[in-house]
Amino acid sequence: MNKNKQKDIRRSRRRIGIRKRVSGTPTRPRLAIYRSLNHVYAQVIDDMAGTTLCSASSQDKAAKIDGTSGNVKSAESVGTLLAERAKAAGVTNVVFDRGGFKFHGRIKAFADAARKGGLEF
Repeated sequence: MNKNKQKDIRRSRRRIGIRKRVSGTPTRPRLAIYRSLNHVYAQVIDDMAGTTLCSASSQDKAAKIDGTSGNVKSAESVGTLLAERAKAAGVTNVVFDRGGFKFHGRIKAFADAARKGGLEF
């Protein structure tokens, strides 16, 4: 089997295990992150109501990314932007859903920037 296919299978298994344990409530919504090769996307989700409270991505003009958008610096700016938008929506405590990605690199940079921006998880 292809090496990339194996990585996708392992990530999907990790994702399923995480989603069994992590759920967003109105008092503590879920912060879900997705990273592609070129971009980083994040949402704050209330799973009980099935609504997205706020979102941010490296494609947003407000993220102020110069150059490539799939690196650690862009993940940090997206984390800061999401923290600002979440605070404006009245959210301070969240549950972090890393989407099966390892807590390393861009995911860690995003989480650290969101914590610095005022989110608690």
